[in-house]
Amino acid sequence: MSTVRWLVTAGLASVLGFAPGFGAPSPTPEPPPAEPPPLLDQADVDRAVDRLDGSVVELMRKTGVPGVSVAVVYKGKVLHIQGYGVREVGKSARVDADTVFQLASVSKPIASTIVSGAVGVEGWQKPVNPELPDFRLKDPWVTSHMTAADLFSHRSGLPDHAGDLLEDLGYDQDYILSHLRYEPLAPFRVSYAYTNFGLTGAAEAVAAEKGVPWAKLAEDTLYKPAGMNDTSSRFEDFVSNPDRAHGHVKQPDGTWKAQFVRDPDAQSPAGGVSSSARDMARWLRLQLAGGELDGKRIVAEDALVLTHHPESVSGPAQAPAARTGFYGLGWNVSYDDEGRLRLSHTGAFAEGAHTNVTMLPGEQLGIVVLTNGAPVGVADTVALDFFDTAQDGKPSRDWLPIVDALYEQEADADRSPTDYAKPPADAEPAKAPDAYTGTFTSDYYGRAQVVEENGGLVLRLGPKPQTYKLTHYDGDTFSFPTRGENAVGLTGVTFSPDGTSLRVEYLDQEGLGTFTRS
Repeated sequence: MSTVRWLVTAGLASVLGFAPGFGAPSPTPEPPPAEPPPLLDQADVDRAVDRLDGSVVELMRKTGVPGVSVAVVYKGKVLHIQGYGVREVGKSARVDADTVFQLASVSKPIASTIVSGAVGVEGWQKPVNPELPDFRLKDPWVTSHMTAADLFSHRSGLPDHAGDLLEDLGYDQDYILSHLRYEPLAPFRVSYAYTNFGLTGAAEAVAAEKGVPWAKLAEDTLYKPAGMNDTSSRFEDFVSNPDRAHGHVKQPDGTWKAQFVRDPDAQSPAGGVSSSARDMARWLRLQLAGGELDGKRIVAEDALVLTHHPESVSGPAQAPAARTGFYGLGWNVSYDDEGRLRLSHTGAFAEGAHTNVTMLPGEQLGIVVLTNGAPVGVADTVALDFFDTAQDGKPSRDWLPIVDALYEQEADADRSPTDYAKPPADAEPAKAPDAYTGTFTSDYYGRAQVVEENGGLVLRLGPKPQTYKLTHYDGDTFSFPTRGENAVGLTGVTFSPDGTSLRVEYLDQEGLGTFTRS
């Protein structure tokens, strides 16, 4: 359903090899074992690099994704950096190594790099609430104890993607962080649920402690020192860059269209970075060199390595031979059959971006793949094919349909079981419009208004009201088509028989979707 739910489901984690560690109640688990000796050599890596151009072009042909940019780093050097395709369908401007893409949730390991650079190891363990007193959770004890490490590893107890629907409705970061206190909580530090705004709250608390906005902290701590000159945590910088990749979504006829412009500023640390393949190659070099770049120390090595440790169980193994999925501080963390640490993250916007970063630190090898299309598996497949080829000489399987099927599964997961496009043959008639019109409120979602327009009913939601035309389905139930990053197709709106409340189906996943007449 969400901005980036795609990137860390148990299914995708299993396919991509995200694995072990442990979800300890302490925020400072024991470090994992030392890396085994490298197994790859220059010839292995060159073989994988030589295959990249053909692989990317073929995947673009199969899927129609308009633009891709790829960079490979090995032993401190950029072995490959290349743009493919166009920045926008129907226009001639080509993607190059300096074209900026929205990274979506690949922003998370960048954010953890910034936090490590800003506060070191000890800063990860400080409670965040003193810095952001309005950022509270339902349990006061959890609020007073939750740390940046808890929130970056998604073990605060917040529900999956808490706050994302508020963002879709147009609420700003301050509103969202201050209303997470209404969300139900799972057990603290022993439950995993991926939350953009939990991580965002932690990063913003670090910035607040430093007395600067997050985007400024990112610039001063990482982007400027690392020479990442086209990288930004501000949406305005992305849209004003003349060499930017426009986000595209696939149309019913199979073509791609630059239909939406995704503004992720509300969750900037979790999903708001934009960058180029050239800049991302510099960041990969820094990561693989333990926080150094071109002989300059940018991030303390112990603080950076801490982000690579497994912290939370993200997906229990579903079969005896399967690997358990784990999450570190902004990273998916795994160990392969040879015992090598593998770090990765996928980013995706349903409104037009799909990215992947994958590293084998022990081999000093990493790849970043940026695309300007909604997720259909291309970014992940390029990375999977690359590491398969380096290791075994060729891809181990056809990854594209496997990964694409997981994205399709996630896209369908939150659709209503009711087909509102087909009212029942014996549907009960609706009451008169004035039985439904009025103002309704929710502690979490704010105000909802139902008004009569042009002989029909319209629902208005959000701080700058978004208007949805209601279509009668059956009795006191209507429907409307959802919009935004978390759109789920048609959803239901059901009024209570006495008209004192209404429930919006897709907003009610955590029991917060009922509005009461004011």
